[in-house]
Amino acid sequence: MKNALRIIVVLGLLIVVFIQFKPVKKTIKKLAAVIETPRLINKDSLTIKSRVNIPEGYKRASYAEGSFQEYIRSYKLKPFGAKIINYDDSEYFWQGGHIGVLDIPVPKNGLQQCADALIRIRSEYLWDNNRKDEIGFNFTSGHYCSWQKYAEGYRPKINGNKVSFHKTASVNHSKANFYKYLNLIYMYSGTLSLYNELPKVNSAKDLKIGNMLIKGGSPGHIVMICDEAINSKGEKLFLLFQGNTPAQSVHLVKNLENSDISPWYRLEGDAVIPVSNYTFGSAKFVRFK
Repeated sequence: MKNALRIIVVLGLLIVVFIQFKPVKKTIKKLAAVIETPRLINKDSLTIKSRVNIPEGYKRASYAEGSFQEYIRSYKLKPFGAKIINYDDSEYFWQGGHIGVLDIPVPKNGLQQCADALIRIRSEYLWDNNRKDEIGFNFTSGHYCSWQKYAEGYRPKINGNKVSFHKTASVNHSKANFYKYLNLIYMYSGTLSLYNELPKVNSAKDLKIGNMLIKGGSPGHIVMICDEAINSKGEKLFLLFQGNTPAQSVHLVKNLENSDISPWYRLEGDAVIPVSNYTFGSAKFVRFK
């Protein structure tokens, strides 16, 4: 009799526990769904523009066909659910901060880190649009290194902060040589050189696709605006993508601070802006020339 009573009591307690925790379990699943599959995401799409819907009351900013802005916005993505992969083919330790991976290779040499990935995207745009003479970046030392001179055979001789260029190679304008040039830029340029070199965007109201949120330094970080939406009041929202350290897949980031508009961001100058796995303590913006 006592055993039967104990069994009844235990069963009763299990039923109470199940009833109490079932709503909690549903709540957890609901929260996970908000984070993992926002209502603004189109899983079947393969470009930045088509992957993310605009929030109610907003419309996408207009840019000319063939512009850098449209090139970025239309960048091809890998299928939804693609993982961030490091340069050594290992998976990045945290896969919870992105909603898309750009279809851009990650070199096995480990050089294409956060600033380098954006340098590559800008350079490939100029290459593809027959503007190769505009491809060039400053080293951290401040010395300018252009693709044009590299293609003509000029190579840097570096001694500390002193840099001089000498013709030591044959003329080579090939695409393969272009990527060798980019590897050189990756080695001697970075967030600090970009911050010092590029024009500043002093007001968040002037931000547009292709502009970058930057912290120059060692270490520093940089992300690029890849889409823009605006409402009738002139208020703007932005999408962001980033490379990272170690060198890894370039990815479209979630807004982990505001699930109502994620993956869109509101950006303000000098504000604290958390972006995926990095926090900009005082937001500064730059743009390519």
